[in-house]
Amino acid sequence: MARVVVIGGGFGGMAAAARLAKLGHDVTLVERADTLGGALSTVELDGFAWDAGPTSTLMPAVVRDLFRKSGRPLEREVDLQPLDLVREHRFADGSALRLPGGSRAAQLAAVDGLGAGLGQQWVDHVASYGDTWELLRREWFERPFDEDVAPRELIALLGSRESLAKRLRRTFRDERLRLVAGHRLFMDGHDLRDVPVLAGVDVYLEQRFGAWTVPGGLAALGTAMAERLALRGVTVLTRTPATDLVTSDGRVSGVRTPGGRLPADLVVVAVDPRRLPALAPHVSRTMPAIPPVVCHVGLEGDVPDLPHEVVLHGDPLLVVRTGGRAPGGGAAWTVLARGRIAEDVLTALARHGIDVRSRVVARVDRGPRDLVERWGGSPHGMLWQGPRTARTRLGPTTPIRGVLAAGAHATTGSGLPFAGLSAALVAEVVGRA
Repeated sequence: MARVVVIGGGFGGMAAAARLAKLGHDVTLVERADTLGGALSTVELDGFAWDAGPTSTLMPAVVRDLFRKSGRPLEREVDLQPLDLVREHRFADGSALRLPGGSRAAQLAAVDGLGAGLGQQWVDHVASYGDTWELLRREWFERPFDEDVAPRELIALLGSRESLAKRLRRTFRDERLRLVAGHRLFMDGHDLRDVPVLAGVDVYLEQRFGAWTVPGGLAALGTAMAERLALRGVTVLTRTPATDLVTSDGRVSGVRTPGGRLPADLVVVAVDPRRLPALAPHVSRTMPAIPPVVCHVGLEGDVPDLPHEVVLHGDPLLVVRTGGRAPGGGAAWTVLARGRIAEDVLTALARHGIDVRSRVVARVDRGPRDLVERWGGSPHGMLWQGPRTARTRLGPTTPIRGVLAAGAHATTGSGLPFAGLSAALVAEVVGRA
């Protein structure tokens, strides 16, 4: 049995802690905030509640596998449901695309509504990621990377100089399809000129597996994970920031906190590694992907009936998410903004024909840097800084013996599935007690 300290109580840290405890290890999780969850938590005000971070997820099998291998199955804990639409896109020319998930045929028909033949272009582009995903899944996301034994196809993919921006320009003459294909990455804070082609696999995952949410808020997953840690006997220390790693002869021996040293045989870092002086030199050239501006609003009276997520293309780009909880007769929306923000977010929203300013009875604004500080890092992980920068991330192993990495900063995809896969990799490396 190894003494394991997990640093960070976001989804990746909680997933790693639950898996390692189920494998028989003595696990302590330290989190500097008052509660667990990180971005997978809730913001509440005057009876309204909003997801602090993501409101939907891809690849539900990753979450189901986590719950199944750490205790009771997901279905007995959380009501994860598929969304009919991944999102609705509204473009500057007045056209719109209601993009379904989980169906090639449905996407073909929907995109064809933008113009004859565009649907086929779209599904051909999505299909081009089929082999890419299978390669990444087997050899990158589900197996610790080892350059000495990695397939040549993976080495070539990681070393490709082609950016996603270049691929999309070459594939689509219609700018609207380029906007849809790059939307997730742009909203995560990336410049598509610096993003590798492999990161565009999200469109394949959306089409094949759809998007999923929990009625009333995806933060219910964070609550269920916190309960799972208690079930598995994980010692949870909130309000306990990790200030650095303690090492001896190149191997970790503990975690330093304001209250003293926590001894450890293994440490899992599930926060931005730049926050720990012992690891910072190994990622000194990396940066976090900065979240967008966030505006949570509680509304009363008549408000537009919108789907779960609406994307309003322009500068700034606005995203409206409608899945929050509200008192009777009300609505809880989250508005995200990315780009040049020269006016109030709700004023910018009104310019798109969605004017709810007179309906606002509660409001919480969060800036990008405030969010990173609150969460101890970015839920979008590390910023892509060129098409060949996949290997600048730490994880699952690190240069310090006994230190592993999980969570958003340790993987090359954003969102719960990739954080969950990184935690599974850590558990595979550590193995049973």
